[in-house]
Formats: sequence, structure tokens, C-alpha cells
Amino acid sequence: MTVARAYIVGTCDTKGPELGYLRELIEAAGVPVCLVDVSTQRSKIENDKGLTIIDVQATEVAGHHPDGLGAVFDSNERGKAIAAMKTALINFIARREQADDIGGVIGAGGSGNTDLVAAAFRTLPVGMPKVLVSTVGSGNVAPYVGPSDISMVYSVTDIAGLNKISRQVLGNAAHSLVGMLANRVPEAKDRRAIALSMFGVTTPCVESVRKVLETKYDCLIFHATGTGGQSLEKLAESGLIIGAIDVTTTEVCDEIAGGVFSAGSERFDRLAKSGLPYVGSCGALDMVNFGAKETVPERYKDRKFYIHNANVTLMRTTPEECEQIGLFIGGKLNTFKGPVRFLIPEKGVSLIDAEGQPFFDPVANGVLFRTLKDVVNETDHCRIITEPFHINDPEFATALVNNWCEISGEINE
Repeated sequence: MTVARAYIVGTCDTKGPELGYLRELIEAAGVPVCLVDVSTQRSKIENDKGLTIIDVQATEVAGHHPDGLGAVFDSNERGKAIAAMKTALINFIARREQADDIGGVIGAGGSGNTDLVAAAFRTLPVGMPKVLVSTVGSGNVAPYVGPSDISMVYSVTDIAGLNKISRQVLGNAAHSLVGMLANRVPEAKDRRAIALSMFGVTTPCVESVRKVLETKYDCLIFHATGTGGQSLEKLAESGLIIGAIDVTTTEVCDEIAGGVFSAGSERFDRLAKSGLPYVGSCGALDMVNFGAKETVPERYKDRKFYIHNANVTLMRTTPEECEQIGLFIGGKLNTFKGPVRFLIPEKGVSLIDAEGQPFFDPVANGVLFRTLKDVVNETDHCRIITEPFHINDPEFATALVNNWCEISGEINE
């Protein structure tokens, strides 16, 4: 069996022995290796035989910065040098990946090295093996992993020399990468994948859509918690889905009002650039998410809240926020390269936004819906469609499926 090369990426000036150890183990398992130095000083490491074991010197990587080597090596500030090397590494990895030279990647280091290396790892396609041993691997790893499938391994001890703990942890990480490379997951060529976004308060809708489509597609459902939306879009960028039924766009509320489930200002951008068929809706645009009640910012103390559970507090969006949300989403929809249908459920956008429910607010919803219609430049390519249903009505799910079939060219059997 031919196994693609494993790329080991790290700062060889400070982690040379540890990266060399990874190399020894991976090569001993029969996997070809490419060791990439991302030190911000011109340095090299040598193995016990005195032979250079760095395959790509830091100077070569730094040369991929738009401003050349000087952007990395001529800076007197360590932070600026590392930031420049990060940019250079992202460009370097992209070029090697385009050349089909990378089978999988592994790195090891502290917080600085983790930030530098993870940025490049995140650009690689979902499914490509990615392992990162880190001193921050037991904390909040969201800033490093993001929407990708990086496997974070907590180093236990600092990565500062080889000892009985670090050898075991690094060894396990190395062998996990070897296992991933040597045992590829068979592709399901007979099942195309479609992405759907869901929240607890839009579950009936998404489940209805899934039940109709699952006989034809792999239905990949993403929890709209910020990272969920980012992951959905990462799959679109990686070419692993054929389109999306983005029912639950609630992450925009958190971006606008400072909630905890924002997917960032780039939400929709990767989908827009992909050219894939896109059906969207207003799922859970009635709510901003916070943690426990005591974590809600003081400026919101007089707002309408719903305690979802002890760790999740929901805040009803106001007409003013709904206008901003409509401007955000509408502006993004105008940038889509592929066909777009965005459906508005007139009778409510979540389980708790229905007549008699705590977040029912026709005025706020009316502002949202009118703003969307005003902002979107409707064409045959991009349309806003109003449906006289609640988002969780079976008829609305049917409308989503029918619109998907129309713009994707599929037949609803």
C-alpha cells in the first residue's frame, strides 16, 4: 500500500528533539515524512548521525509570505514575526496541498506554536488527518480547532524535552497519525451529502426535511452553535457537500447582539463562494444565546428572557436587532454565486415564537421579514419566498424540500 507523506510542522529551534522524535516513529512505521521548520530564527536541527532532518527550512516557508523573507526575519518583535510566519505557512501548505503532496499533518508545541500551526491545519480539507499535541489541548480548543477536524492531544507535561511522559504522549500521537494514513475510510460514492442546520427549537422542521431526503442523500445536520455553522461552511469549501438547506441561521443573532453562539462575521461567505445550491430560512432568529442567567450582560437586564436550561439563557431579539439581522443576511444572500431560495415562515421562526409562546412577537418578525425583502436583489437566481406557515409546520418543511429540488435539479420522488 502506498501511503502519502506525513508533514510534521513545528518550531525546530525550540522543539527540535520532540519533532525529531515524531519523525523517527513515523518513519519507523513505514510512512514517508516531510519535516517543516517554522522557527522565526534561521535554525536547523540534526539527528544523532549529524544529518540534517529538516526537509523544508524556515527560510523556504517564510518565502511564501507576500512580502518575502523580511516580513518574518527582519522584525524585532516576536509577535509580529510569528504572525508573519503564520501567513507564510498558510500559503506554503496551500501550495503543497494543491500539489497533492500532503497525506496528513502533525504538530507539537505550546500556545504560540499551536496558534501558528493550527491556522494552517484549519485550511486543509475535512477528512485529511490532522493531529496537534499541545500544552493547551485540555482547555478551550475552539480558537485552534475552529470548524476543522483537528485532533487535539493534551501534552500533560510541557513540551520541553523528552521524558517518560512526553515520549508516551508524542508516541501515541505519532502512531495515531500513522493509523489514519494507513487505514483510509472508504468513500461512500453512492451517497451524496447535503447539509442542514438545526437548533432544538427548529428540530421538527429539520427532522421532517431529513426524513424526506435521507433515502437519496447523506443528511449532515449541524447544531447552530457558532462552530456548527462554521463546520457546515467548511464542508462546502472542501467540496464534501452538494448543497445546503440552512434552516437555522440563528448564529447571526449572536453576532449582532454579542451572544455566545456567533459563527463570526464571515457566516455565509464560504457558502456564497462555493456556487452550491442554497435554501435558507429564518430558523431561531428570535433569540440570542447566553450562558447561565448571571452571565447575561448588564445592559440587557430589562429584556425578555427564556431559561432554556441552567446553562443556556435565551433573549428575544428586538425590532431594531431584527432589522440588523435582516440587513446582514440579505447582504450576504446578494453575494451568492449559486442559486438561492430563502424562505420566510410568516407564523413564527421557532418553537417558542408561535402564538401563545413566550417569544411570539409579530412586530419584531415583521421588521425582519420586510428588511430581508427590501435588501435582497431578487432575480431568477436569488429569490425570497414567503410561506403562510410556522417554521415547524409540515407544510413549511415540504416547501423547503420542493425549493431544494427546484434549484438543484433533483426530482422529489
